[in-house]
Amino acid sequence: MTYLAHTAHLQLASLASGTIGWILSLILTGIVQWREWDVANTTVITSGVAWVGIWRVCFFSDILVSSESRVMYCQRIGVLDSFVPPEIFAAQGLTIVAVIFVGMGKMTTIFALRKVYFGTEVEQWSQVYALFLIGGILYLISSVCILVPVVWNLHSVMTNQSIAFPQEFYMPSAPQTQQVGTALPLGIISCFLLLITGIFLVRYRLPSTSHAKVHPESRDHDEHDAGVSGTLSRETFSSMSSVLFSSVDQTSNSHLGIDNEAYEFDDKL
Repeated sequence: MTYLAHTAHLQLASLASGTIGWILSLILTGIVQWREWDVANTTVITSGVAWVGIWRVCFFSDILVSSESRVMYCQRIGVLDSFVPPEIFAAQGLTIVAVIFVGMGKMTTIFALRKVYFGTEVEQWSQVYALFLIGGILYLISSVCILVPVVWNLHSVMTNQSIAFPQEFYMPSAPQTQQVGTALPLGIISCFLLLITGIFLVRYRLPSTSHAKVHPESRDHDEHDAGVSGTLSRETFSSMSSVLFSSVDQTSNSHLGIDNEAYEFDDKL
């Protein structure tokens, strides 16, 4: 098992930046504050301000709901509605693609980091590189998918573009003025974070084999070797002891001499 954690510090940091960018892209897709319209007729739009998002149009009204409290009135914008301008239509599709691609890139990055931090064989290094590369490309595509609708809608705000809303929306076709909503700055931040994440992942490089760090051998293996050595030592010691004692016995017997049969015969007499 080779240890590659020292090669993926930027990639680990990119996982955090990519997660923040993903959260911001989810918020960007759902909120209504893409474009802020200032309208002159406050009879229906009581506050004089309406918000145009990519999925809804909302404003506060005292008339459409009740006169005691101001309640936000919203109408849904569908993908197939004929009045939808191209910048909103593009935002509806591209933001969803970005959210899906970021999710796929995040999972790919997690798989690559798991191989890096839990160890991998030298033969599988190409898989780690491929996972980081695929994740980086997905993040880069997602950043472009966020950038295009954000810049397009920003241009529409700056040029005060109109939208021909249906009558049931109670919206004028053109506002007096337009301002940038909260969604556009969030989109710029999200795009930047996703772009940085993609660059970090694509720039991952594998180390040379000579600089690879190898995991130390397991403790169980060491204990097994120690047990075998201990067993061999005890056996060797036993054999040496038996040889030593046998030689001592032989030496002692040689000093005792041999019995004289004639002497034993005289004792009997």
